[in-house]
Amino acid sequence: MAQRILVLNPNASLSCTAGIAAALAPLATPGGPRFDVVRLEQGPPAVATWRDWFQVAEPLCQLVEREAADAYVIACVSDPGLEAVRMATTRPVLGMLRCAVAAALTRAERFGIIGFMESSRPRQRRVLQAMGVEARLAAFEPLNLPMEVLTDPLAARARIEAAARHLAAQGAEAIILGCTGLAGHAAAAEAAAGVPVIEPCLAAGSMALLALRGEPVAAARTAA
Repeated sequence: MAQRILVLNPNASLSCTAGIAAALAPLATPGGPRFDVVRLEQGPPAVATWRDWFQVAEPLCQLVEREAADAYVIACVSDPGLEAVRMATTRPVLGMLRCAVAAALTRAERFGIIGFMESSRPRQRRVLQAMGVEARLAAFEPLNLPMEVLTDPLAARARIEAAARHLAAQGAEAIILGCTGLAGHAAAAEAAAGVPVIEPCLAAGSMALLALRGEPVAAARTAA
């Protein structure tokens, strides 16, 4: 039986969930671990505030306790509930922002973040501080657009490209897309900025595969 990586979208957006699944699709290989993407149906439309961030922690824990998997990925680029969910399972639990930052630092000394909202800034800063890399952040550029606009293939494209160019002008040598709703815009942002763009779904999915490498399926399922 193939290993299972459960990807947890802590918001209720169908379009965001579909975008996460599409971003992870290139990582699927015959006989390899499968990615199952689910959403919190009772979750907020987007994790935009500290209240949203704290609200989703317990539902994420309960979902992990119900759904056996070999690894879990929290599919929000502020890593809500990460510490709590790690207490609900013995399996690896990855946060997309931490994975994206790690990927960015393999490409550049300084990185920028295209943020979902201005209110995302303090939540993402907290993660950077926990990782000890806040000084490596060149700039943060919030979009301040609703989730359903971000997931539209065209509606936010010009704003995203402008944000990417601005971050590069501020010294960012790599750019992190700071929301899973931006997954479909990675190529356009990279073309606009002329620097590497890190898409967090791919970053976290790749690290989840690495976390499972060489682990026996039966042993992993038993420990879940």
